[in-house]
Amino acid sequence: MSWFSGSSKSESAPTAVPPTEAAPAEKPKPCCVCKPEKTARDDCMLFSKTDDPTQECKSVIEQYKACMAGYGFKV
Repeated sequence: MSWFSGSSKSESAPTAVPPTEAAPAEKPKPCCVCKPEKTARDDCMLFSKTDDPTQECKSVIEQYKACMAGYGFKV
């Protein structure tokens, strides 16, 4: 029975480690990040008076893509 009490003490420490590692691994939802960049991109595209708003808003779109890439999303 001495082997049982010795193994329970060594197993108690590793079981406490995984829950702390799981919390930072969670990824935020795409709708919850880069809100100012998304608003600027949408406003630029919606209120553009050119025939090709994609060209006019290219820098704003690139800023949004860079922000999303920082969170691990590919846009």
